[in-house]
Amino acid sequence: MNPIKVKENIYRLGSIDWDRRMFDALIPLPDGTSYNAYIIKGSEKTALIDTDEPSMKEEFLKQLDMVDKLDYLVSLHAEQDHSGCIPFVLEKFPEAKVVVSPKCKDMEMGLLHLPEDVFITVQDGETLSLGDKTLRFVYTPWVHWPETMTAYLEEDKILFSCDFFGSHLATSDLFVKDKIKVYEAAKRYYAEIMMPFRKMISKNLQKVLELDIDMIAPSHGPIYREPELIIEAHKEWVDAPPKNLVVLPYISMHDSTRLMVEHLTGALIDRGVEVQQFNLEATDLGKLAIALVDATTVVLASPTVLGGPHPAAVYAAYLTNALRPKVKFISVMGSYGWTERSVPVLSEMVKGMKAEILKPVVQKGAPVEETFRNIDRLADDIVAKHREEGIA
Repeated sequence: MNPIKVKENIYRLGSIDWDRRMFDALIPLPDGTSYNAYIIKGSEKTALIDTDEPSMKEEFLKQLDMVDKLDYLVSLHAEQDHSGCIPFVLEKFPEAKVVVSPKCKDMEMGLLHLPEDVFITVQDGETLSLGDKTLRFVYTPWVHWPETMTAYLEEDKILFSCDFFGSHLATSDLFVKDKIKVYEAAKRYYAEIMMPFRKMISKNLQKVLELDIDMIAPSHGPIYREPELIIEAHKEWVDAPPKNLVVLPYISMHDSTRLMVEHLTGALIDRGVEVQQFNLEATDLGKLAIALVDATTVVLASPTVLGGPHPAAVYAAYLTNALRPKVKFISVMGSYGWTERSVPVLSEMVKGMKAEILKPVVQKGAPVEETFRNIDRLADDIVAKHREEGIA
């Protein structure tokens, strides 16, 4: 891929990773991803914003042939998909200085083994002149690491947001064209990466909204020429109340738990509650994460296996707890044979969310009429709780 012009003397570099299907050995990438870097040519100085994934270094370094002299390499975030090519860039341009936040400097000295004298640290709100173009640095910690900042190009009103407002999406489009597709990819990205830091993101949203932004150029996914599209989406995901939605991840071995789940799903639908049901045998966990963005209640369902919950349910509970969605209520249900340990184990695993735990439904063996009555009671409890929250 050759550098692509964004505006006069501003170019997008980087690579499109069409075939990558996992990120950080954890996050599913059904649509691949991209790694965006940007060259800004001022009348006096030239700056590179971020670099590329190290596995893409040959293509990336070739793109830098467009630059005769590089004065600054601005590193907004120390994670290696953005910073990993810094050592190679410095080999090509040894005179360049790496512009970072103080925390980023410490992290990159450890992660990349860079010497201290290659760095220039900048404070929140500090500016860097390139001549006729000025970069202003805005600290945005915990989107999604503590050292992260953004860079605002004042004259062109472009926010280089790094992971903030990004989307894992391999596309040949420089700018957003398919708004629905980008929205879905961005929501998955937020759910999987950003949601645990929702409170800090809310503060950082207010901070960047003080800027006069015409364009948002993230480090993953296409560029937003209509920044309100992604800004309004983040306002909803971060600050809006959850919806009248129950998310129901489940696993079943011999159909007993499945029958319980199906009854609860029907009971909730009959009561006017939206349900998203996920069979953990085959679920893309990214889709589960997306559903958690809007959920008011989560019901985890699992049989007891060898004295505890099924491993798939354990992972779903761990994920839900780690992502810290806006969920207000949690319950557990399932069946068992000779001993029951799923409920206490799963209930303990989600305590970090500080959600109210509703009375579980547990059945020895296959469900019977009493089981289904207890499930109806749980459905009634959920509806009542949603009404108390003003969302039913």
